[in-house]
Amino acid sequence: MNPMKLVYECNNEPVVIGDVVHVRNEQYYIQGIVPPHKPSSTGRVWCTEKLGSGRIIEWFPSVVGAHWITLKVNGN
Repeated sequence: MNPMKLVYECNNEPVVIGDVVHVRNEQYYIQGIVPPHKPSSTGRVWCTEKLGSGRIIEWFPSVVGAHWITLKVNGN
């Protein structure tokens, strides 16, 4: 699979560890990003309610308003 990047649907800016996202009017912090491991996978986003602490919540990227884009590799 070609390399991929997770970006926000609203502006195509990359999703970065530490970003603040809102889900159901609650604030969460991005703690981890897991890319798709096969074409039919969507990958996952790990979040916490507090930056750097708290229980990890795992969501599909669409829950935080994000999607994967495939990066172009030279020669492909």
